[in-house]
Amino acid sequence: DTTTAAEVLALLRNAVDALGATVVMVTHDPAAAAYADRVLFLADGEIADSLPRATATEIASRMTALTAPAFARAAA
Repeated sequence: DTTTAAEVLALLRNAVDALGATVVMVTHDPAAAAYADRVLFLADGEIADSLPRATATEIASRMTALTAPAFARAAA
């Protein structure tokens, strides 16, 4: 559920900020990715782009831009 997800993400963020922990998270959820200091975007098994401390909207926009060419090729 979204409440528990937000609590877990806040705990992870706190572990990084207060304890100096490193957290690696894999997600397709822009809202979850927005908790990160740095977001790496993977496409076809390679790092395609990255954003430092971005909002969920910025992350979703970048995800859309990265997947748009793949959808265009598939439709052709």
